[in-house]
Amino acid sequence: MTGVSAQEFARRFPRLFHMAEAGSWPSIQRHGLLSTSALLDLFEVGGPEREALEARHRPESITLHHPVHGSAIVRDQKPMSDKGLEQSLRGGLSPTAWYRLLNARVFFWVSEERLTTLLDARAYRGKRQTVLTVDTARLLARHEARVLLSPINSGATIMKPQPRGPDTFLPLGAYPFAAWDKKRKPRDPVVELTVTHSVPDIRELVLRVEEIGGGRPSVVLLP
Repeated sequence: MTGVSAQEFARRFPRLFHMAEAGSWPSIQRHGLLSTSALLDLFEVGGPEREALEARHRPESITLHHPVHGSAIVRDQKPMSDKGLEQSLRGGLSPTAWYRLLNARVFFWVSEERLTTLLDARAYRGKRQTVLTVDTARLLARHEARVLLSPINSGATIMKPQPRGPDTFLPLGAYPFAAWDKKRKPRDPVVELTVTHSVPDIRELVLRVEEIGGGRPSVVLLP
């Protein structure tokens, strides 16, 4: 059987996890959780600057400024490289196409273990982060039509890059959940849940928000 229902998926993964820039929660509450492309829309970024941010590798985070919306940070893509993408891409996709594809989505880990691994990564362990814990069932009830699942860390190519291509991201109904579950046990059959463009109502879906890391005690922002 191909596919997994929203109810079954939420039972298996009742919580989703998103790591955002420290201090970003007030902006997220105002504008929702935005993909890079949606953030560039909001901050009215176009031309060569947008091309560089949306279609090329970002080795470092970039700060955007807007006269109305203030400042926001477009996060780096340290775990990726053009070389790694060229080795792993399938289906005729170019690195540019892959960067655009990723930048059009909001990403969630389906397991806390994956979140912890990212938080402990050398590039991030010394920095403060805002972590959102989201109710899976609520998110799927509102946004399933824009949800795509991935069996890999789609933004990592440094260590043993996994093959990826047009069929890496699939809707719940087409995702080979049972096949991946059988093949991967005891690991999870899904690595990422993504939402195209944005999650504008994230404030109504989130269960917990906290700032952690940077060698300082955690601070709970919500509830």
